[in-house]
Amino acid sequence: MAELFVREKTLPKAWEKAVIRCWNEGDRIHTEYDKPDDPESRDCTILIVVEKPFQEPRIHRAFPGGLDDLEIYRQEVVHGIHDHWVDPESGKWSYTYHQRMFAYDLIGEDGQKREIDQFKFIIDKLSEAPHSRRAQAITWKPDVDPAVEDPACLQRMWFRIFGDELRLNVHMRSNDAFKAAFMNMWAFTDLQRYVAEELSKKLGKELKLGAYCHIVDSFHIYGSYFSDFKGFLDTLERRSFEDRVWDSTSDIVQSSFDYAHERIQQEKEKEGKGIRDGL
Repeated sequence: MAELFVREKTLPKAWEKAVIRCWNEGDRIHTEYDKPDDPESRDCTILIVVEKPFQEPRIHRAFPGGLDDLEIYRQEVVHGIHDHWVDPESGKWSYTYHQRMFAYDLIGEDGQKREIDQFKFIIDKLSEAPHSRRAQAITWKPDVDPAVEDPACLQRMWFRIFGDELRLNVHMRSNDAFKAAFMNMWAFTDLQRYVAEELSKKLGKELKLGAYCHIVDSFHIYGSYFSDFKGFLDTLERRSFEDRVWDSTSDIVQSSFDYAHERIQQEKEKEGKGIRDGL
């Protein structure tokens, strides 16, 4: 398999370059999700380094989905707004990343279930020993994930303090390069921000946000949506980079995020009504 390395200053530039290199240099291989007539996917192993993940502009306009979807996904990963949807026995979700990292469940020898907040450990550990190499959170559950239809792609997050910076390495077994990776990276860097803020409180000094590394075993572009992807390639030819990105603090982005908050509130109210009505 092709092994690629991308280093860029900002998040949208790193994502764009990684996707293009996967298209141009990735190997051709079929996937478990292909239909009979689908072309082979483009696939590679990749290390993406974003040197300044919070430097603007932070958003690529070409990521599939709306800005409100981006904010809802961030809240799902960072704040667990959809953890209550996890109910595999009822045919619902088998996990969320937030639930796996903030409430990883284990069955003890006594048969009792207990939950582990891995991010509490990360923050406590790095506040006690900033140079520690043990500050990580995992998602994979070997008693569950091998048998489910859509197992966790994110495998672990590893945090470490270097000088006055908090760095984050994210390890993924599989990542849809075009339709998922940017949203993943956006949300994961916000977890980096969250840990830095909590550590700053405990350490009594500001901890800056350092580099973000996105490590993927299979970074792929599915053959099933090659026509959509070629439309993305066309935009690279027609628009300057400045016209392909947004500043995350701009009015258009913030108004879309406000709309996302309204959607989240409406969802809560609808679910609350369903519970009251016995639905």
